[in-house]
Amino acid sequence: MIRVLLVDDQPLIRSGFRALLDAEDDIEVVAEAGDGAQAVALARDHLPDVVLIDVRMPVVDGIEATRRIAADPVLDGVHVVVLTNYGLDEYVLNALRAGAAGFLVKDILPEDFLHAIRVAARGDALLAPAITRRLIDRYVTQPPHADLAALTVLTSREREAVAMVAQGQPNDEIANRMGISPVTAKTHINRAMTKLRARDRAQLVVIAYESGLVVPRDVG
Repeated sequence: MIRVLLVDDQPLIRSGFRALLDAEDDIEVVAEAGDGAQAVALARDHLPDVVLIDVRMPVVDGIEATRRIAADPVLDGVHVVVLTNYGLDEYVLNALRAGAAGFLVKDILPEDFLHAIRVAARGDALLAPAITRRLIDRYVTQPPHADLAALTVLTSREREAVAMVAQGQPNDEIANRMGISPVTAKTHINRAMTKLRARDRAQLVVIAYESGLVVPRDVG
């Protein structure tokens, strides 16, 4: 059973998402919150698999709440998915840096929404190749904040896998391009996350671009 915490300051939006989720046999909404402070407290109380959180909220916004959840060792298994009204806005990259596993637009189709919840619960990033390209085009056009020395802890194969994660490639495609099994590809990615102290694949994307391992033209 996938346990979900819904966080949005608009009750009508929460009720709409809840209706969709409650209709599924493998998903359970364990709690609802109307602001980020409540979200952090309820996450600690219920330990959900997925926190679905709006960006713009009173008291504590979604980005700060995401940061607090990601920084709490007790909540290490909690995956935060940020809701936004737009495909991209000025908050998205900050949300990923704060530790979000990805983001969804509020006008997403119901079947895609349910699929996204299941993807997030598995620990995979919600960053499709098209979304990744748009994100990079808009936000990561400045020089990288770090240099490749930050990635010296990785083997060459791990760096190769991280670069493809940053391009939005799924494990099967990464395995095919590297000539290895999907299990081995996942092992490379998991080891890279451990070495770089990345919470999930979404943070690997941020690290890859900010370190200069991948640049916008690589996803042209």
